[in-house]
Amino acid sequence: MRIRLLPALTLAIASSFVSLAHAQAPVKVSDGVLVTSAGMTLYTFDKDVANSGKSTCNGPCATLWPPAMAAANAKPEGDMTIITRDDGAKQWAIKGMPLYTYANDKKAGDKTGDNFKEVWHVVKK
Repeated sequence: MRIRLLPALTLAIASSFVSLAHAQAPVKVSDGVLVTSAGMTLYTFDKDVANSGKSTCNGPCATLWPPAMAAANAKPEGDMTIITRDDGAKQWAIKGMPLYTYANDKKAGDKTGDNFKEVWHVVKK
């Protein structure tokens, strides 16, 4: 019986590695707004420069506005690109603009950070 389980186990493990190799952007559209796979609203920051490959939100800013982190093996697709943060971590971007969540959004669908200080905006789709 153990011998019959080995091929199935091997196939299951190989399948998981294949899915990891093709990590997709963890975003979707909900009520016309771009959100994480968990339904948390995604924002852009006006002080970021599109296509610069950089985020200007670091340190305390990134605590309040957590970056939408990308897996090390994630690949750009469509409008979704990946930038490298100052600490070397990868972050999702849309049309070259880094994406963030907002720490004060407590549940899926919250948009309390929209137009915060007139520089943070939900990503409308």
